[in-house]
Amino acid sequence: MDKVAQWGIFELKLDGPSEGNPFTDIAISACFKKGADEAVSEGFYDGGGKYRIRFMPQEEGEWTYTVSSNCPDMDGLTGRFICSGSESSNHGPVRVKDNVHFQYADGTRYIPMGTTCYVWHLQSVELQEETLSTLKRSPFNKVRMCVFPKSYVFNNAEPQRYPFEGSKEKGFDFTRFCPDYFAHLENRISDLAELGIEADLILFHPYDEGRWGFDRMSPEQDERYLRYVIARLGAYRNVWWSLANEYDLMKHKQPEDWNRLFGIIQENDYGGHLRSIHNCDTWYDFGVPWITHASIQHADVRVASDCTKQYGKPVIIDECGYEGNLDSRWGSLTAEEMVLRIWEGNFRGGYVTHGETYLDEEEPIWWSHGGQLRGESVARIAFLRRVLEEAPAHMTYSSDRMDAATLEVSGEYYLQYFGPHRFSYREFALPEGEYEVDIIDTWNMTITTLEGTFQGRFRIDLPSKLYYALRIRRTVN
Repeated sequence: MDKVAQWGIFELKLDGPSEGNPFTDIAISACFKKGADEAVSEGFYDGGGKYRIRFMPQEEGEWTYTVSSNCPDMDGLTGRFICSGSESSNHGPVRVKDNVHFQYADGTRYIPMGTTCYVWHLQSVELQEETLSTLKRSPFNKVRMCVFPKSYVFNNAEPQRYPFEGSKEKGFDFTRFCPDYFAHLENRISDLAELGIEADLILFHPYDEGRWGFDRMSPEQDERYLRYVIARLGAYRNVWWSLANEYDLMKHKQPEDWNRLFGIIQENDYGGHLRSIHNCDTWYDFGVPWITHASIQHADVRVASDCTKQYGKPVIIDECGYEGNLDSRWGSLTAEEMVLRIWEGNFRGGYVTHGETYLDEEEPIWWSHGGQLRGESVARIAFLRRVLEEAPAHMTYSSDRMDAATLEVSGEYYLQYFGPHRFSYREFALPEGEYEVDIIDTWNMTITTLEGTFQGRFRIDLPSKLYYALRIRRTVN
């Protein structure tokens, strides 16, 4: 009997018809059952008369399946397999925890430290491998990336392959997918999974500029595309669905269109992957039930605390600007400002995604192409990740003060970040107990423990410099 690990991929391969248009003519799915658990996974045509149905089992034990199809040769096929325990490196999909945090399905802690690399998977093989090597050495565990090619400033090259049959010159047949394009994408998603990195997949975006027409498909074509993508990729544990990047720039779609597309994802994604949508100027209503977390573009990361309260969901500032040297407001943050925004947003109960836009004639631009990271913020983000991972899981944001962002477990553990604010001292009144105090230099990446312990009401003299934090921990008696 076949065996597959928990949160791994069971794949059923079938031979079927190749004449006509199998993408539209043939319907195929399978119902998977284990006791009272039941899930339906839609299959897809993979070219050459080959059909595949993929399933991510989330419970250990024996599963059975029954295939349904309008093709008599595949309809009614049955089988079974064993889902064994998960592999040590596989913690399952990321889920929402306690409303405003994340964790893996097996309960392992997950703190999103994301970066943006829109079409790294559509570059040369050598550049893709370099990107993966860079990510392996980085602190990042989430990558924002597009399914479709991107046409925008610094993104002028044609991709080596397209998601649909056809060409830019003759047009594309939106009823016929290019299996090789999606097979390559899923291989790269698998590569990210091996590195412990989530693939935050952007399903639609406005950066087409009339070159391909992928941003202006009909409602029927949009639905067919979504169902195909979910059928192919929905069994990968490290996939997130970002319905669109800067959705409000896609003027030919109305709010009801986005709501309908979210419904299609919910209906077809039995795995319940995380779902969101990303804005430019006009925010989507992140409070609706089909959104699992807010994905926000905003330069002032202090909004994270207010948004967390308003929506009661995790908040990720997925674009706060990029460290780089572009001649633009959004692509010219200093490394210090990038570090400030990421520390500030995290200490206000949200999460902040990194981006890098250094333009060099001889080097690709990370934000879109990948390659090497050159900015100075990356090491400081790694330092922040260590500080957060050493702290208790799921600390709460506790301060409404705009000059000091504070995470805490009351009476036990406090993290306070001052950002650009300069104070000569700080006074505290903490619950009964003795505490030790560390001064964290967020730029030089040092932690200095003050002499002695503190209790009750006490004062801490602070350094006369910018960009530092405090860590206050109750001592063990």
